[in-house]
Amino acid sequence: MGLFDKIRGEFIDIIEWTDDSDDTLVHRFERYNNEIKFGAKLVVREGQEAVFVDEGQLADVFPPGTYTLETANIPLLSTLQGWKHGFESPFKAEVYYVSTRQFTDQKWGTKNPIMLRDPEFGPLRLRAFGTYAFKAGDPATLIREIVGTDGHFQTDDLSDQLRNLIVSRFTDVLAESKLAALDLAANYDELGEFVRAKIEEEFNGYGIDVTSLLVENISLPPAVEEMLDKRTSMGIVGDLGAYTQFQAAQAMEKAAETPGSGAGQGMGMGMGFAMANQMAQTMGQPSAGTPPPPPAAAQYHVAVDGETRGPYDMNTLRSQAQSGTLTKDSMVWTKGMDEWQPAGQVSALGDLFAAVPPPVPPAAPAPEEPAA
Repeated sequence: MGLFDKIRGEFIDIIEWTDDSDDTLVHRFERYNNEIKFGAKLVVREGQEAVFVDEGQLADVFPPGTYTLETANIPLLSTLQGWKHGFESPFKAEVYYVSTRQFTDQKWGTKNPIMLRDPEFGPLRLRAFGTYAFKAGDPATLIREIVGTDGHFQTDDLSDQLRNLIVSRFTDVLAESKLAALDLAANYDELGEFVRAKIEEEFNGYGIDVTSLLVENISLPPAVEEMLDKRTSMGIVGDLGAYTQFQAAQAMEKAAETPGSGAGQGMGMGMGFAMANQMAQTMGQPSAGTPPPPPAAAQYHVAVDGETRGPYDMNTLRSQAQSGTLTKDSMVWTKGMDEWQPAGQVSALGDLFAAVPPPVPPAAPAPEEPAA
């Protein structure tokens, strides 16, 4: 440094820092031999804090404001220097300006897929990315733990370490949540807040506060996404048979519209026959389709001496009714009934007792023999 710079440095009595960048976290104010005049003005703007360091030892921290650097305003530095009352000579100290504003839109993401066991798909690999915002919460701790003697410390100097912490804790939170992959999108906010709370203490150890953490996307591998799209398409199609008929009808229609094509004429005739057949079936003509199987016959349980017997089909119940084992007062139950009912009150069993003959009349008494 030349003589002019030396003289200029000795006569400058205002210490300030204006930052026109968007990524500077800490800036060291440069002075010739770090000499500061006694009574100089220190200007700390909003979004800044100034830290004085004396021979490698951190001294006073100044929040936003304008200060006159005198013994009364720099008590820790005065103690370290051993100044007496009436001190008016220049002194040496390093001044670090720390930006306390928020640094937003910081990116994080997984370098490699996260291996998880999904409750629906089984073993699965997921990728995730998002953004976060942070600021200097404790400038003194930040300088002690991270910055050191770096005269110009930027967010890029810290972002790799912060990103690694976020990804590590995000992986742990995602695995512990045991959420299905298809349910993750509904829990992005919750996952982001859980991760932010989990890393808060570690970031505070660097003098950094994480003000927000957002999960923007959690994605499946491309092959799995392709299969998931096919599965979704099948669900939208619904009746595959009807969809096939619709596709065939569209193909025949396109072929029939092709001018001068013999295949198109044949397709048109085929489509006409198919439509005529469909209309005939709609008007009630018999079709060659296989009828559905008949519904299963109802079976009934019968209560006998406090025990449940059965279930019995209608043929067995008919035989019991004819033999007298089953009567109208017998309690019966079948699927769909709320409670046990007498058989005579069940409409489906009414025919059983209609065919049962009435009780046999008692035999007529034998005629008495005449007396001898």
